[in-house]
Amino acid sequence: MANLKEIRNRISSVSSTMQITSAMKMVSAAKLKKAQDAITGMRPYSDKLTELLQGLSATLDADSESKYSEVRELKKVLIVAITSNRGLAGAFNANIIKEVNKLTSEKYANQEVSYLAIGKKANDAFKKTNKVIANESDLYDDLTFDNVAVIAESLMEKFVEGEFDKIEIVYNKFKNAATQIVTTEQFLPIVPVETEDTSDTFYIFEPSQLEIIDQLIPKSLKTQLYGGIRDSFASEHGARMTAMHKATDNATELRDQLKLTYNKARQAAITNEILEIVGGAEALNN
Repeated sequence: MANLKEIRNRISSVSSTMQITSAMKMVSAAKLKKAQDAITGMRPYSDKLTELLQGLSATLDADSESKYSEVRELKKVLIVAITSNRGLAGAFNANIIKEVNKLTSEKYANQEVSYLAIGKKANDAFKKTNKVIANESDLYDDLTFDNVAVIAESLMEKFVEGEFDKIEIVYNKFKNAATQIVTTEQFLPIVPVETEDTSDTFYIFEPSQLEIIDQLIPKSLKTQLYGGIRDSFASEHGARMTAMHKATDNATELRDQLKLTYNKARQAAITNEILEIVGGAEALNN
């Protein structure tokens, strides 16, 4: 009967785990809906801003290059690694850490690489290298455009002052609840975009074309970083919801197997007791 007691304890333990994973799945599903709505709400603004910037940039002279477009000899690189603060999300964080390590060891093997961690998992992974310039894990406590803009402004300042020659962002791009795409985007210097011929289009610029672009570029960069963090935030909840769904299914399957094992063991124990009783009765009769 000690074996039966052990199985009962395991059934109880698995059932408790199943309740926890099921609750976490539902919480992530609710948060995912809000995160998706936030991404959907900002994309029209982001797309229109990009369209305006491309249209203006296409009509600029080569001598009117922005300070954010300056391409320098590549010596110092900053990688912005966007992960989550918590685990239990499958390979969500591991994929980002793996991609950052790959960039460091392969693409930028001959450069000095530093990291900006957005998320505790990124900070935990890279803090041992002593190359993490900042840990912005608290950002998720109040994820707003204004708070992200502060980080973006700091990155722009570091690039302009020559502290870094290139800045890249690594994050999980949200596709759906089950699929997250590891994405690497160049943040600075700004990547020139090929645009359609706009020579026949006439614009009147007020106050001036350069001043407008000088205002649009910082906004575009802030929006790019905010969009990447928002995508990662939605991807996190999608990955966690999927992981907890699989964990709940596995726990259910394990619980059913344990119940079947318990019933078989219990039946065998009862059968043995009956055989002992029958055997004792036969011995008395003889």
